[in-house]
Amino acid sequence: MRFSHNAKSIVFIATVLLISLLSPASILGASAKNPSEGTKLKESEIQSYVSDMQPGWNLGNTFDAMGEDETSWGNPRVTKELIQQIAKQGYKSIRIPITWDQRMGEGPDYKIDPAFMDRVEEVVNWSLDAGLYVMINLHHDSWIWVHQMGENRDEVFPRYQAAWTQIAHTFKDHSHKLMFESINEPRFNSGWGSEDQTHYVHLDELNTSFHKIVRESGGKNTDRPLVLPTLETNAGQERLDELYQTIVKLDDPNLIATIHYYGFWPFSVNIAGFTTFEEQTKKDITDTFDRAYDTLVSKGIPVILGEYGLLGFDKNTGTIEQGEKLKFFEFLTHYVQEKNITHMLWDNGQHFNRTNLKWNDQDFYELMRASWKTRSATAESDLIFIKKGEKVQDTSIKLELNGNKLTGFFMNRNKGDKLHKGKDYTLSGNTLTLKANTLEKLTASGQYGDNAELTASFNKGADWTFDVILHDTPKLQSSEGSADSFAIPAAFNGDRLATMEAVYSDGTNAGPQNWTSYKEFGYAFTPSYQSNEIKLLENFFNEVNDGIVNLKFHFWSGEVLNYQITKNGNEVTGKVTSN
Repeated sequence: MRFSHNAKSIVFIATVLLISLLSPASILGASAKNPSEGTKLKESEIQSYVSDMQPGWNLGNTFDAMGEDETSWGNPRVTKELIQQIAKQGYKSIRIPITWDQRMGEGPDYKIDPAFMDRVEEVVNWSLDAGLYVMINLHHDSWIWVHQMGENRDEVFPRYQAAWTQIAHTFKDHSHKLMFESINEPRFNSGWGSEDQTHYVHLDELNTSFHKIVRESGGKNTDRPLVLPTLETNAGQERLDELYQTIVKLDDPNLIATIHYYGFWPFSVNIAGFTTFEEQTKKDITDTFDRAYDTLVSKGIPVILGEYGLLGFDKNTGTIEQGEKLKFFEFLTHYVQEKNITHMLWDNGQHFNRTNLKWNDQDFYELMRASWKTRSATAESDLIFIKKGEKVQDTSIKLELNGNKLTGFFMNRNKGDKLHKGKDYTLSGNTLTLKANTLEKLTASGQYGDNAELTASFNKGADWTFDVILHDTPKLQSSEGSADSFAIPAAFNGDRLATMEAVYSDGTNAGPQNWTSYKEFGYAFTPSYQSNEIKLLENFFNEVNDGIVNLKFHFWSGEVLNYQITKNGNEVTGKVTSN
């Protein structure tokens, strides 16, 4: 059932009046600790609680793994040192996703393995001891068994209730800095994207039951902050409206809404030619969080962005080019914070290395850390290509200063050798121009690839690094192989692959996702700069008809190469064609 605009307004006004009448003690209850201990909501405002959680981090692919233990998806066992390091990195909250499915016994009790519960409690306690706010949930249970709510309610609903009854009992005396999230990315029956109204009914029933179980379990659970998701944790308007309706109905000042965001899909996975952080990708961010703010935050319901990132990271963090990736995260975190929404980075081990406890991409972290307090300057690109054998020219690059001022330009990341304004570069407005003589010196080695890393520093925010790359036109070679193992020998000559197009002889799009000629990076194809080849992956050939397919490889330097493959059953041959 959808709210009409008038009905929503009436309910909202009534809710505001109700909340305004509540005393400070009633918001969190008499069981709350001293405010100085950090466990009581400041000035009785749940929004203050959520704001204090900024920023947050996800312990992904660990307790949510569906194998025998927390290491089954490749991450090491969680240590107290890891949790302490997350706090030292500046994070204020941690989300601990948990899949309970394989840890639960048979009905009707559905008893959770005590050893597993103890282990979860141990890590929760480490997190609280580190001063972090903590969120725990039912995670992959959503699509393992909870999604069957429609056709198998008699089993799913009691099992869901049993899980939360046991979790609530275990943690009922823990600090209020621990919060419960009812379920991760809930979906039902027909799956992702369905607008079936019964799905909203199922989710409302789960959220309502969860709320009742926790509130009636006693201890600090009587007023513990509780986190409720939209359907699929998606920020579509109807999904936000339905969650708003549930929260108003529950009439509880300690409820928090949650959504997830992985970006404008074509950019997020690098498909359809969306290789750069352009206006559609930016607009998707502003539209998404404008909706969340207008529907929930502005009406007194705080929102947590419980997960965010880029979907291409599931394959490789290099699926999206480094500078474009950094611009996405800089703008996203800025805009989310402008809307007073707390964000929690999804990290399944690809960002913070859980073995050496260091960031796999320090530039990424430095930009993220700076964004918590200010904006960073970026540039239209972080790549400066110089073609071997051609006369070097001055190179101009537009900066997105975001209110900052350039304060220094250096030859390397360590800022040891400073470039001189006027001699090595000029700055006119937001246009940075690197002088030809400087670029010539930087590429004097004649070696293909990265010849220098120039670092621009600003009065605020993170540095921006430019790669100065000497390149020549890449060269491809003929090849033979099979649909499950085919690679094109490639001399990249310092260049980097941006994307690939695939069309049949008649001009129609070939391969998976044939609504576009541009294929998905890392899914249909991937470059290997170590083995000097471009791999066409099995996913690509699974949806390619027998016959000729014309490929077009686009490189970041602007070079474009044509190549032709012929598929005959499982056999594939390839040859270079004229440009």
